[in-house]
Amino acid sequence: MAIYWIASYLIGNILTAWWVGKWKGVDLRNELSGNLGARNAGAVIGKTAFFLTFFGDAAKVGIVIWLGHYFDFQTWIIAVGALSAICGHLFPVWLKGRGGKGIASFIGAALILTPSLFLVMAAVFAAFLPFVKSATLTMLFSFLAYAVSMFWFGEFPEFWPLLAAMALILIKHVPDIKESFRIRFNKQ
Repeated sequence: MAIYWIASYLIGNILTAWWVGKWKGVDLRNELSGNLGARNAGAVIGKTAFFLTFFGDAAKVGIVIWLGHYFDFQTWIIAVGALSAICGHLFPVWLKGRGGKGIASFIGAALILTPSLFLVMAAVFAAFLPFVKSATLTMLFSFLAYAVSMFWFGEFPEFWPLLAAMALILIKHVPDIKESFRIRFNKQ
């Protein structure tokens, strides 16, 4: 079990944006936000880089979940594996903790482990985005809906690690949240 979690963290260390950037001759750590995620890859390199990074980051968590099922681990153990992979993405040891912000990795975990809760999260995101007009701020509403739904449907005992992952992702997004809030609501 501990070996599975360590392996999950190491799989999470595979940052798709870093490899896509290498392929295109760009070090995304030195471009725009410096983030090794899909959004920065897309902004710097283009749509193809965004999609490759997004699917790569979601797929690595899918691989971790598949491995957990392959070894017939209990659901909560697999959820901790997903959390470990997301931690590897957020804080890769080989890049001194300077990874991505975890959205694509979380989406991969939520979609596979909790598809009904993922649908609630996606529906709230789609409903709020036209009004909030900020993907970063809309994420707050969709994460809240996901968390409330987890408790409402009694999924917390097995999937609590995904709430921990959301908390870490929100911490990584604090500067973006502040900036988005300032832009959206402090127009002068």
